[in-house]
Amino acid sequence: MGVMLSRLIGMTLGNYSNGATLIMGAFGGTAAIFTVMASIATVSKKDFSGMSKFLFIGVILLILASLANIWLQIPALMLTLMVVAIAIFSAFILVDVQRVVNGGETNYVIATLGIYLSVYNIFSNLLALLGIFGGDRD
Repeated sequence: MGVMLSRLIGMTLGNYSNGATLIMGAFGGTAAIFTVMASIATVSKKDFSGMSKFLFIGVILLILASLANIWLQIPALMLTLMVVAIAIFSAFILVDVQRVVNGGETNYVIATLGIYLSVYNIFSNLLALLGIFGGDRD
């Protein structure tokens, strides 16, 4: 994952004159999403654990649509998949943080890995979206 993220960051810095700004924007957006979702998870009395099955199905559909888009090459589908990925993994942060806070997760390695993967996917998709819409080519 680090190799893939380093390529994405390297391409952003190398191909866009405002690459550092895009990376910091993606970092700030990811931090804001994480803060909001973690705050909701800790304050809300509602149980979000029922969402996990639907989110998992959403990830499977996201993977299948991404594989289909390798051959279809539809730019609008790619953008839609990025936005949907950000939404799905934001909801996963909500579910995972609430599970940790309420004591439903006792294996903190798995809990940390789940939250890390969500943050990683949000950051990478947000950086790609910012590069598409806000990138100044050299």
